[in-house]
Amino acid sequence: MFDARHSFHPSLNHPCFSSEANLNRGRVHLPVSPACNIQCRFCKRSFNKRENRPGVSAKLLEPQDALDLVKRALEQCPEITVAGIAGPGDTLATPHAIETFALIHQAYPTLINCLSTNGLLLERCASSLVRVGVKTLTVTVNAVDPVILHQICSHVILDGTVYTGVEGAALLINAQQRGIQKAAALDFIIKINIVLIPAINGAHIAGIARAVRDWGASIINIIPLIPQHEFAEYDTPDCDALARAREEAEAYLPVFRHCQHCRADAIGIPGKEDITSQIYGDRAFNRILIEETEETFSHG
Repeated sequence: MFDARHSFHPSLNHPCFSSEANLNRGRVHLPVSPACNIQCRFCKRSFNKRENRPGVSAKLLEPQDALDLVKRALEQCPEITVAGIAGPGDTLATPHAIETFALIHQAYPTLINCLSTNGLLLERCASSLVRVGVKTLTVTVNAVDPVILHQICSHVILDGTVYTGVEGAALLINAQQRGIQKAAALDFIIKINIVLIPAINGAHIAGIARAVRDWGASIINIIPLIPQHEFAEYDTPDCDALARAREEAEAYLPVFRHCQHCRADAIGIPGKEDITSQIYGDRAFNRILIEETEETFSHG
């Protein structure tokens, strides 16, 4: 599934990268990243206990709280092999994710540390991610053509400046390319998430797959659009559209087909054992619970 240089890489025990590991390995998602530096038109972040989708968590954790949560999660589900951070905002927009991984890497050096990002700051942060034990990355790339991407991403914020339209989209794509290339040179395993929006990027999937392959990615995951926020009136891609997109992408890279659309605080074995409610039922983690808050965020 992966090229030869990664044949012994620990991502083979990652349930979000390997179909085999997906059957019997677990992950703990840690919602420590509060802010985002881009705005996607389909993204709605929410703090609640009901919705099962990316960008939702019951609460926001501080790095030390996240470390304590990992300890409790491993006690209840020793099959967990991955500590992941996928939101609820972008993981590199604030320092919280890197601070959290530093704690986890020191306490649990055999865990696979995994980070999801929109890639805007990946080039800047890649070396720091190596130092804190991150081994696998997911980067969401919804287009490699600025004319297409600006229809999906309304603005980008970089170093305090807001960029909109085609200019902002081009800035993001260029940053993603540089970041993925640098991460590949540092021997990360890189998965690309593509949110499939047939009316906008449905004819562009092969172009994305070809580009990210050339940049150094190893695997692709195509996520059907969840209609919400500005895209609430769009249709969810049907099975035929999803199958076509996967087939087009698979001409360039392997496609992961077992994504569970996990929450940003999911804990357990995907689709098999979910211990999120047991872990978050502890009053020790209730002091920063925020219910029904909505913002935009990056698909993780």
